[in-house]
Amino acid sequence: MFMIQAGTGKTMKKLLLLVPLLLSGCSLGAPEGVTPVSGFELERYLGKWHEIARLDHRFERGLTQVTAEYSLRGDGGVRVLNRGYKAAKREWKQAEGRAYFNGDKSVGSLRVSFFRPFYGGYNIVELDKENYSYALVCGPDRSYLWILAREPQLDPEVLERLKSRAAELGFDTAALVFPG
Repeated sequence: MFMIQAGTGKTMKKLLLLVPLLLSGCSLGAPEGVTPVSGFELERYLGKWHEIARLDHRFERGLTQVTAEYSLRGDGGVRVLNRGYKAAKREWKQAEGRAYFNGDKSVGSLRVSFFRPFYGGYNIVELDKENYSYALVCGPDRSYLWILAREPQLDPEVLERLKSRAAELGFDTAALVFPG
């Protein structure tokens, strides 16, 4: 239990702004009405993925050439290495995290953390199960969405189908960013 002493108005405002962030960091599942894929095979998902599109967030804002690389950890979890180019600063940015299944390992629902002890949901809701060549991934709510592919380009028909699926699930596809 935390005890907060009364302080300046600015201090209280900062603390109040942190509450939603801390609470959202505890949300591990998929948004209501969104079901992660079943028949998921982690070994086939491991490796490098390119970000084709995303709903933008401050932690990725301004990044291009974004990739995510997944590999096994010694503790049975997944090492997550996200990387992107920040043109404004002419530098590469990267963040390393860890992910673990939320339950059944044949369901594409994991929890991921870049800032332990806080975890958020990572839910694979569409997947090319034949070749594992593309994926539609969402977070714990509808403000997090990514379209990923094994190659930097994705067939336009597949991209349109994934965007349509995301829209059906209630995501704001008009706000998608294509980082190139």
